[in-house]
Amino acid sequence: MNINSLRYRALPIAVVMAVAILFWYLLAIGLNAPGAIDRTLAPGGAWGWRDLVGATMNMSRPILPLPHQIAADIWTSLSKWPLTSPRNLLLHTWVTASAALTGFAMGVALGLLLAICIVHSRTLDKALLPWIVASQTVPVLAIAPIVLIILGSLGITGMLPKATIAMYLCFFPVTIATVQGLRSPPRLEMELIHTYAATRIDTFWMVRLPSALPYLFPAFRVAIASGLVGTMVAELPTGAQAGLGARLLTGSYYGNTIQIWSALVMASLLGLLLTALVSLTEYALMTRRKGAR
Repeated sequence: MNINSLRYRALPIAVVMAVAILFWYLLAIGLNAPGAIDRTLAPGGAWGWRDLVGATMNMSRPILPLPHQIAADIWTSLSKWPLTSPRNLLLHTWVTASAALTGFAMGVALGLLLAICIVHSRTLDKALLPWIVASQTVPVLAIAPIVLIILGSLGITGMLPKATIAMYLCFFPVTIATVQGLRSPPRLEMELIHTYAATRIDTFWMVRLPSALPYLFPAFRVAIASGLVGTMVAELPTGAQAGLGARLLTGSYYGNTIQIWSALVMASLLGLLLTALVSLTEYALMTRRKGAR
């Protein structure tokens, strides 16, 4: 890729980001202006629009923090405090990421198992699939406290309850995509493999699973993002001391909107990183598969 092509692709993204940031600043100034007038500027005093803009950009507890305030808070959190400190966002990010990845692994294992059972058994197809779809009609905000209370009564605390909530959101897209993928091989291929007297296990490894790979990784990207959301939701009712969800909760308790937005930005970056890792795994696996052919 040459420089001109890279510039051609990056320019629209840069323009959209610049417009979004400009709109953010204008919206923040408008929302923070009443508070700046009441707290910093005299409501009938001699001040101009520059004083008003400067006051809105330096409020300690603004209604809508500005991008530079969020960036400064993240930088202070990462550079000023050690990694083991609860004020360091990397600690909270790691706690949330570990639970999300654990829930993702559990969800993938459960989704693959359910999909294999559904594809190979017509009875399980009719019995399980409607309930799997119906399970997603229950909001995670409603089911999370119930699951946490049940697991807590069994003495299961720490990361596993959060991972269970993440698994609840992860397994559904994996199950549906895997069922579709395992059923995607053409009939001609299935008939050909049967002529060689292949067993179900051979058919699965040689035909069904390779055909399902293009369906699996898009589902994995959806699942890892959903698992991150589920982990943060699970951190809210537990009163956890660490995790991005706990950071959001602490910020809301004390009205620290800058802390809330910093946690949101770190959660967004974590989501991008996790989905990028899934994409890189997909690229490496599919490239290796093409090379093997």
